[in-house]
Amino acid sequence: MGWCCSGICRALALLALLFPLRERGCWGLNPSSGDLEKSPHSDPDPWEVLHRHKRSWVWNQFFVLEEYTGNEPLYVGKLHSDVDKGDGKVKYVLSGEGATSIFTIDENTGDIHATKRLDREAQAYYTLQAQAVDRLTNLPVEPRSEFVVKVQDINDNEPKFLDGPYLAGVPEMSPLGTMVVQVAATDADDPTYGNSARVVYSIIHGQPYFSVEPKTGVIRTALPNMDRETRDQYVLVIQAKDMVGQMGGLSGTTSVTVTLTDVNDNPPRFTHKSYQYTVLESLPVQSVVARIKAADADIGSNAEMDYRIMDGDGPGMFNITTDEDTQDGVIILLKPLDFETKSSFSLRIEATNRNIDSNFLSLGPFSDTTSVKVTVEDVNEPPVFSTALSKMVVSEDAKVGSSIGRVSAHDPDTSNNGIRYSIDRNTDLERFFNVDALSGVISTAKPLDREANSVHNLTIFAIESLPLLSHLQDPTQIGKGITLITVLDINDNAPVFAIDYETLLCENAMPGQVIQTISAVDKDEPLSGHRFYFALAASVAGNLNFTLRDNKDNTASILTKRGGFRRREQPVYRLPVLIVDSGSPALSSTNTLSVRVCDCDSDGVALSCGAVAYTATGLSTGALLAILGCIITLLVMVLLIVTMRRRKKEPLILEEERDIRENIVRYDDEGGGEEDTEAFDMVTLRNLNVIRDPNVRRDVTPDTPTFFHYPSTTRPSYKSLPDNVVFREFIWERLKDADVDPSAPPYDSLQTYAFEGSGSVAESLSSLESLSTDSDQNYDYLSNWGPRFKKLADLYEIERKTL
Repeated sequence: MGWCCSGICRALALLALLFPLRERGCWGLNPSSGDLEKSPHSDPDPWEVLHRHKRSWVWNQFFVLEEYTGNEPLYVGKLHSDVDKGDGKVKYVLSGEGATSIFTIDENTGDIHATKRLDREAQAYYTLQAQAVDRLTNLPVEPRSEFVVKVQDINDNEPKFLDGPYLAGVPEMSPLGTMVVQVAATDADDPTYGNSARVVYSIIHGQPYFSVEPKTGVIRTALPNMDRETRDQYVLVIQAKDMVGQMGGLSGTTSVTVTLTDVNDNPPRFTHKSYQYTVLESLPVQSVVARIKAADADIGSNAEMDYRIMDGDGPGMFNITTDEDTQDGVIILLKPLDFETKSSFSLRIEATNRNIDSNFLSLGPFSDTTSVKVTVEDVNEPPVFSTALSKMVVSEDAKVGSSIGRVSAHDPDTSNNGIRYSIDRNTDLERFFNVDALSGVISTAKPLDREANSVHNLTIFAIESLPLLSHLQDPTQIGKGITLITVLDINDNAPVFAIDYETLLCENAMPGQVIQTISAVDKDEPLSGHRFYFALAASVAGNLNFTLRDNKDNTASILTKRGGFRRREQPVYRLPVLIVDSGSPALSSTNTLSVRVCDCDSDGVALSCGAVAYTATGLSTGALLAILGCIITLLVMVLLIVTMRRRKKEPLILEEERDIRENIVRYDDEGGGEEDTEAFDMVTLRNLNVIRDPNVRRDVTPDTPTFFHYPSTTRPSYKSLPDNVVFREFIWERLKDADVDPSAPPYDSLQTYAFEGSGSVAESLSSLESLSTDSDQNYDYLSNWGPRFKKLADLYEIERKTL
C-alpha cells in the first residue's frame, strides 16, 4: 500500500530524487514486505522507487496546517494500494483519532481530507489506522497500517504573563543596575518550529528610571540614588513579543508596580529651636507637662527616635519619654511644682534616631537639639499643715476641756491668709474632741474610755480665713491633716476570773488536794504588766472545807482541807475569792467559785455530780397520795373538755326537721311564678287558713293548757277567732308541738314564726293561696292609688284577661 502527501504521488520519482524523504517527514519502502515500517533516520534509494514496481510506497506521517480558513475540506494525502487495479473492488477504510469526525477518506480513491479547523495548541497530532478491504466481502486485502497526522504550527498565540501584574520593591538610594524583579511570559506556539515561541522583552513605560533585559525579563534600576521621600512608587509597562521581536510578531504586556522601600537616610530635625509651655502650680506629679516632636522624613523603624534631657535647672523635676505610636517626646513632671519657690524651668532636649544605617552616616548627624522653657503659673493653694501626721497622747481620766495638743497650718500662697481649723466629724462621730478654730488647740469634749477606744484617728480641716467669701469656699481649697490621739491607761477596772470555772470535787478527794487552778484578767494595761493577788474572802477565810494558795504567777490553787465530802449532805459549795491588782490605787473584786461534789471512779473521773436523786421508796404515803390525786384530777378535766367540745359540735335542732317557715332562706335565682312547682313544695308556704301543719305526734296526748276549749275533731279557723286570741292560739300550738317532739332539745330556744295574722282589711296580698282558691277579687281599685301602683294594677288586669 502506498501513501502520498498533498499530490506528491504524481511525480514520485522526481520528488525522491530532489528531496530526501527524511527531510519531508515521509516513510520509506519496506524491502521485505508491503507492511509499514518506521525508518526516520534513513533515506530510501530513489532508483529503487523507480524500478521495483512490485513493492508499495508506504507513508506513515502526514502534515496539515492549523487554523485553515478555506471553504473546502483541506486535502491531507492519498492512500493507495497496489492491489487496487482501479476496478472498484478495493475499498479504503479509515479509523482512529478524529476518523469520520475530523478526517474523512474517499473509499474509492483513498483521498484523505480534514473537514474541521485544527488547533495545534489543542492537539498537536492524530494517530489513525488505514486499511484496504474487499468491497464485496469486507475482508482486508492488506494488513492494517498506522500513520500520524501532525498539525503544523503557525504563529497564532501571543505571549502571556501568567504571574502578572507584578508588585516589587527596591530600597531607595540603590545603586545603578540593582535588580528589582524578573518577569516571564509564555507563548503557546510550538517552540521547536520557527520563531513563533521565541520571546523578547522591552519596557514601554517606566523609563528612564528602570530597564529590562530583553532575553531574561530581569528589571533593574536605571538611575542611581532614587529618593523615596521624593517619589515612592513607579508603575512600569513591560512588553513581551514573539518572532524574536520582528515585524509581524504578536505581543503581550503586563504592569509592574515598583515601590521604593525606606532606608534611614534622613536625620531628625526640630521645627523650632526653642519651645515655651505654661503649667499650673497645682499640676499633679506624673502628669504630662508638654509634648514635642522632631520631624523625620523616614518611616517605620527608620523614624524611631529617643529623647533625653541634656541639661537644665531643677534637676530631677522632669523626665522625657518617647510615645511609641507618635514618636513624640513626652515631658513628665516628677516633683510637685511650687510657684513661690521657683516659677520657671529651662531644659535642653536632644532627639536621636534609634536605628542608624552606617551606609548613610555621611548624611548625618542623626540627632538634633532644642530648648524648652516651662513657666509655672500661680494658683490658690489650700493650707498646708506643718506636719502631715500629728501624734498626741491624753490620759484616760482627763477632764472635759483638757488641752491635748496643737496643730498648725499655713497658707502657701503669697497672700498668706489666716487659717481656721475644724474636725471632720466623720472621723469623730461621738464628738470626743474639739479644736479651737483659730489656735488649732485640740481638747477633750467628753470623758474618755481607753478600754472602749484606745486610739482616735482625727482628720483636721484647715481653711483660709475669708469672711466675705466663706460661703463660696471651694472644697478643693481645704487643707487636711491627720492627728492620732492615743489614750493613756489608768487603773479603773478591777480584775475578774479569766473564765467561768466549773470546779468538780470528788467525794473521795483527800485533804490538801488541788481541785482548781484559777487566773484573772484585767481590762487595764499597765506599763509594767499585770500582777494579781488572790485570797479567800474574809467571810470564808476560816472555813473547814477549802483553802487558797497564791502561786505568785497571777494564778492561785484551790485545795481541800478535809476529805469525806458527800453529795447527799451538800452537793454544791460557793467559795468567794478576792482578787487584787497592782495598780495605783489598787482595785479588787470578789468572784464566786462554785464547787460541785461528784461521784467519781477510782481514777478520779466524775461520774455524776450535784444533788442525789431520791427514789420513790423514800417518799411518804401522804406524798404519794397527793401525786396520785393530782393525776386523777387532770384526767377528769381532760375528759370534761373533750365531752363539752363534742356536744358543742351537735346541732340544737336537726336540720331535716326544721319548719321552713321558721327560717329566712335567700335564693339568688328568680322563680318561675305561680306555675313553677318544681323547685319546692308550694303547699308548705300556703296560708294557715288553707292547710294546717299536721306535724304533731299522734302517739302522745299533751296536757297543754289552752284558753278556748273546743272539740278535738272540729277546730275553728283562725279567721273566726278574735284578733287577740289568734296569736295566742298559734303560739300555744307551736309550743305544744315542741313539747311533744322527742327530737327537740331539752332546753328553751328562741323560735321565730312567720305568721302574718288575719286582721288586715285586704287580707293577704300573697298569690300563694291561688293554688287552692278560686277567688275572683277585683283589683281595679289599685288604679286609684296613684302612679306608684299603676304598674301593679296593669299586671293584675293582664292576668284577669288571660284567665
